[in-house]
Amino acid sequence: MPGPTLEMERVEPQSLKKLTSKSLKRALDLFSPLHSQLAPPDPQSKKIRMSHKISVEYGGIVPTASQKPPRPADSGAPNRGPSGPSNALALPDSRNIKTEAAQNALVVGPSAPKAPNNIGISGKGTLVVSAPGSYERNPSTSAIMERISSRWPRPEWHAPWKIYRVISGHLGWVRSIAFDPSNKWFCTGSADRTIKIWDVGTGTLQLTLTGHIEQIRGLAVSSRHTYMFSAGDDKQVKCWDLEQNKVIRSYHGHLSGVYCLALHPTLDILLTGGRDSVCRVWDIRSKMQAHALSGHDNTVCSVFTRPTDPQVVTGSHDSTIKFWDLRYGKTMSTITHHKKSVRAIAQHPKEHAFASASADNIKKFSLPRGEFLHNMLSQQKTIINAMAINEEGVMATGGDNGSLWFWDWKSGHNFQQSQTIVQPGSLDSEAGIYALSYDVTGTRLVSCEADKTIKMWKQDENATPETHPINFKPPKDIRRF
Repeated sequence: MPGPTLEMERVEPQSLKKLTSKSLKRALDLFSPLHSQLAPPDPQSKKIRMSHKISVEYGGIVPTASQKPPRPADSGAPNRGPSGPSNALALPDSRNIKTEAAQNALVVGPSAPKAPNNIGISGKGTLVVSAPGSYERNPSTSAIMERISSRWPRPEWHAPWKIYRVISGHLGWVRSIAFDPSNKWFCTGSADRTIKIWDVGTGTLQLTLTGHIEQIRGLAVSSRHTYMFSAGDDKQVKCWDLEQNKVIRSYHGHLSGVYCLALHPTLDILLTGGRDSVCRVWDIRSKMQAHALSGHDNTVCSVFTRPTDPQVVTGSHDSTIKFWDLRYGKTMSTITHHKKSVRAIAQHPKEHAFASASADNIKKFSLPRGEFLHNMLSQQKTIINAMAINEEGVMATGGDNGSLWFWDWKSGHNFQQSQTIVQPGSLDSEAGIYALSYDVTGTRLVSCEADKTIKMWKQDENATPETHPINFKPPKDIRRF
């Protein structure tokens, strides 16, 4: 027969509060003889605790020379009171206030004579408080001292920019733009494979040109001839005669899509850069390739030219900028300051300098040597596809997320951050700016966007420095790269 089974005692579930109070009661039973009284204070532990507090609070107090114990040689001097250091802070004697005030007087200005180094000598009981390891200036002194002006240039005031016209007409992303040197019209190239010519004053469509079989990535209008040049993803570079409105030349040689295009200001030379990592130099009339500027490791996505060396400057997806010698077709120098693709570069219309935009930063360089000047003082934190600078020193940058930021060229201060609004019927993700250009006067800005529209911007005529003040703080640390 099986033995008798023992029934287990049932454990009553208890709350956390009840268990806590039980634990507290057990602790009191263990360490306190009486429940109503706490343990008697220990004088030794109290003494240790107080001495630690005093050393923390007054550890930086150093007794002055008058409070140090007298040397054996000074034993004959008359006794002037207790000479040992005191733990209490005492006010100086009234007879020494005038002397100390004269010694502690602050002299502002470079021509002031040096004060004798005996500021600490004062009446008995006076202590000099000095925080160990701190090199900060006295707050009362810093309030009176002359403020050292920052070397960073203060930004000029610019009126904010606003949209005044939205032009619809393209059936695809608008990827490129170029202004006519006469400032009467501008042309745009789109992913719908057409080039459209618009009137600057009214925004009306004047002409549509067809001929490309892929999206058009680059446009340029010649100031020396009646020619317009276009380049696209179909590997084709075309020359259009604007008197006949048709293609008169094609330039063959690119092995992949052509992403950027520029015209030399003084020579009959065309430069194109593409996905084959090569910037090609073409003779406009003979259609011959003069040079193939090879050296980049990835797509050449931005290019500009100048009349003097370096005559060609290219930016690439390999995060470098290269200066090219047009005579020999070789690299003069390479700038490696950027960490991401350099999708946009723009030359200042007056100064010998240019700016380059990448996803990490916007940087300014001098010409012709390519020395790094400084970074722009804010980060747009998006892929920057387009950049434009006018003569007044207003730089505009357009990003993949539809942000259009305006900068003061001289100081790098970002004075306006705008966000484009997609046209009705478009997705919010289509808020992207692909191309920017000022007109010849620099008073109007045109942006080409992913919502198939062209937006025209101008400065707010009613804005004043009082209504839109500059909120500028000079940078604390200046990066050298």
